[in-house]
Amino acid sequence: MIDRYTLPEMGNIWTETAKLKSWLQVEIAVCEAQAELGYIPAAAVAEIKAKANFDPKRVLEIEAEVRHDMIAFLTNVNEYVGDAGRYIHLGLTSSDVLDTALALQLVASVNILLERVEELSQAIRYQAQQHRYTVMVGRSHGIHAEPITFGFKLAGWLAEVFRNRERLVHLRSSIAVGKISGAVGTYANIDPRIEAIACQNLGLEPDCASTQVISRDRHAEYVQTLALLAASIERFAVEIRNLQRTDVLEVEEFFSKGQKGSSAMPHKRNPIRSERLTGMARIVRANAVAALENVALWHERDISHSSVERMILPDSSTVTHFMLVETTDLVKNLLVYPENMKQNMNVYGGVIFSQRVMLALVEKGTSREEAYKIVQSCAHEVWNKPGGNFYNLIAKDERVTAKMTSKEIDDCFDPQYQLRHLDLVYQRLGI
Repeated sequence: MIDRYTLPEMGNIWTETAKLKSWLQVEIAVCEAQAELGYIPAAAVAEIKAKANFDPKRVLEIEAEVRHDMIAFLTNVNEYVGDAGRYIHLGLTSSDVLDTALALQLVASVNILLERVEELSQAIRYQAQQHRYTVMVGRSHGIHAEPITFGFKLAGWLAEVFRNRERLVHLRSSIAVGKISGAVGTYANIDPRIEAIACQNLGLEPDCASTQVISRDRHAEYVQTLALLAASIERFAVEIRNLQRTDVLEVEEFFSKGQKGSSAMPHKRNPIRSERLTGMARIVRANAVAALENVALWHERDISHSSVERMILPDSSTVTHFMLVETTDLVKNLLVYPENMKQNMNVYGGVIFSQRVMLALVEKGTSREEAYKIVQSCAHEVWNKPGGNFYNLIAKDERVTAKMTSKEIDDCFDPQYQLRHLDLVYQRLGI
């Protein structure tokens, strides 16, 4: 991922040095397990732990010659360790180290994402509490529908973030899997107990049935889970973009002092952060397709997945992390305009209360078909008309006044009727 969208907290997990450190961590864990079971001298392990090191530049130099990254790494480590280095990587294949170390990086990434998801949920929760009773119009197909509150909209976001958190918790368990089972996964040259001990010490579970690699459905699940999280963020961002349109202007991204929206038009205050988030979601979603295509490897392994994962796993992790941090700050500082919400809701004189009027007429004995016809005719007469007032038409329509009193008509235009059950949603979410 380019530096522009890489925050140090996540970026540090995916540096070349961090990767090589995780490789060395796995190699040492295996050596410790070997010594515990008596396969290699404990003194040799102590020497390995004291001397083992690597130089990323030197690893690349060796790799340029041998054209194998793991051999280059082991060669460089042995330059530091000396004779005791002959006990490193005994009975292993490269993927034992690569896949187990990758699991450590993925788990570390999920832990960070969970922390940032919690911060996002707290930001949304706060705004949902603040705007629990901030009435606005709900929209379907982009068209005015019936009253809701802005807090209710945010409650829906919060519920979605909760589901993403649950997915990440499950993912952490699913991806925390290592393998120390040797070539093609048969344990031909490695005691399965070594795998169990090493994985336990690394905080991982042994893969129950690996081939020469850990099956890539786990890694596809990782990217797909991140893609779902990114899609949720995109949904929030698209909503903010729509509500910030000049002809709506019910919410707005915070616009800092000195910020400029356009090189040509000084008046512009654009939803650039929401637009950025929308674009980033496309990246993670595209990476999910590549991760799915990595699942089908030839026989017990090939390396067609390797070049893909070098890009999609760091990039998906980094950009999803950036999106969470960006969205949290966006929500925290969101500008909300209740007066504009009220004004938009009352356009055309309360036409959004059409269903309530129709149902009231039905309750008074009018057939539903006839009630629909009466209300629709009034609604369409005021729709898109300057000064159009649905309430005035309804209050004067003899087909309505013959069935309903003035107070009963007025009651139909009280938004609290539509909002009377929203507390239930808040109770479910513990807000």
